Amino acid sequence: MALTHFDTEGHAHMVDVSDKAVTDRIAVAEARVEMTAATLSLVTGGTAKKGDVLGVARLAGIMAAKKASELIPLCHPLPITKVAVELEADPDLPGVRIRATVKTSGQTGVEMEALTAASVAALTVYDMLKAAEKSMRIEGLRVVLKDGGKSGRYEAGA
Repeated sequence: MALTHFDTEGHAHMVDVSDKAVTDRIAVAEARVEMTAATLSLVTGGTAKKGDVLGVARLAGIMAAKKASELIPLCHPLPITKVAVELEADPDLPGVRIRATVKTSGQTGVEMEALTAASVAALTVYDMLKAAEKSMRIEGLRVVLKDGGKSGRYEAGA
C-alpha cells in the first residue's frame, strides 16, 4: 500500500482531494487518563484546585478539533459540522475515559480531528490535576470508528 502523503520522489505533500466526492463523514477517537483513586476523587468531588476538570477538558477538546489542521502539517482544514467530547470518571481504572466524535460533509475524513480532540482533552485533564499527581498516564489513544468516503467504514475491535 502506497502512502498518500508522499509524492513519487518521496517528498511530503498535502494530498489533493479535489477529485474526491463530498460525503458525510464521522470519526470517533478515545483515550483515557489513569490516576490514583485519590486524584479521581478530586474530579468526582468537584474539589480540584483549578475547577471543573471535565468541563474544561470538554471545551479544550472541542477547540482542539477545530485546530487540527494548524497543528498537523499535512492535515486539511475542514468544515466541521459537529464535535462532541464525552468525559467519564471511571473508578475501575481509576481515571477518566474520553470519547471524541467529529463529523463533517467533505472530501476527506475527520480522524485527525477526533484524535486531536481526545488528545487535548486528556492533556487538559492532566494539566488540571498535575498538582495533585504528576504520575498520571495518558493511555489508549486510538480511532475506534471511521465512516464515510471511498474507504468506507472502520470499527476497532475491543
